[in-house]
Amino acid sequence: MKRSFKIIAGLIVLVGLGIGIYVYWQHGKYYPGTDDAYIGAHTIHVAPRISGRVVSVAVQDHQHVHKGQILYRIDPTTFQLKVDSDKAELKLAKQHVAALKAAVNASRADVNQAKVQLANANSKAKRQRALARQGYTNKQALEDAIDKSRAARASLDVAKANLQQALAQLGSANEKNGQIEAAESALGIAKSNLADTTVTAACNGNLSQMNLRPGDSVTTGQPNFVLVCNQRWWVNANYKETSLSRIHPGESATVSVDMYPHHVFHGRVVSINPASGAAFSLLPLENATGNWVKVTQRVPVRIVILNTSPRYPLRVGTSAEVTIDTLSNSSAPHH
Repeated sequence: MKRSFKIIAGLIVLVGLGIGIYVYWQHGKYYPGTDDAYIGAHTIHVAPRISGRVVSVAVQDHQHVHKGQILYRIDPTTFQLKVDSDKAELKLAKQHVAALKAAVNASRADVNQAKVQLANANSKAKRQRALARQGYTNKQALEDAIDKSRAARASLDVAKANLQQALAQLGSANEKNGQIEAAESALGIAKSNLADTTVTAACNGNLSQMNLRPGDSVTTGQPNFVLVCNQRWWVNANYKETSLSRIHPGESATVSVDMYPHHVFHGRVVSINPASGAAFSLLPLENATGNWVKVTQRVPVRIVILNTSPRYPLRVGTSAEVTIDTLSNSSAPHH
């Protein structure tokens, strides 16, 4: 009797264990989870667009800043002088264009005058020919009139050539004139460089690795510190490839951050990386060898956090645990 009881008890335990394993397996199938997950956000490596010497720093490390807030200033002296110089160049260009316009007007007047002189010379030559046919003038007078007509024609041709040269030098007579456009472009660049002496925040967020001080020299494109934007936070959850078959964008997820173990963040799957985490590493796996051993790879799944709160500020790179509800998105295919 006692032996039968032990057998029955053992069978009950085995059945219970089997049911537990099955339930756990089913739960893991429909609610895959991982603790290989890390918090992420947009980070901006703040770098100047110009080189120069820092004259003032308005913020400090870890400080919260707002979009457009001044971070630091670069000495504007040289850049202001360049703006002043280019303004003077633009003024000279406009004066030069005005002089060229006047030259064009003068050349047009010369052409009109040459046309009148040609018409007058042609008329005199015509009269001399008529008088010569009637015998009322001598040959020399006729030849002089014809020569003056030819000279007037040549003068008109010269005046027209001078007008074309003046028009070519002027180019466009309006604000699209090349000389003025070039001067305005140079002035625009100078003003942009002057504006870039004031470096501002590109988003709301917090500063990190901030050790810039007045007197430091900064170089174009070389980052000085990091700005972590706080408008959008996500989790990069590294799931085993065997867990991906039911995971699709749009599915809901719960996120537990190690910093706040008793607070639950809610999220939504937004994308699945097209490659495993090892695919683009400096030393990718080389499987074309005789010593190959199959290793289950992990693929990053990005989950945007929907209920961020100032009470629970997040930190980039901190650890988290993620569970995805693969039954939450009816439009996603399930297998």
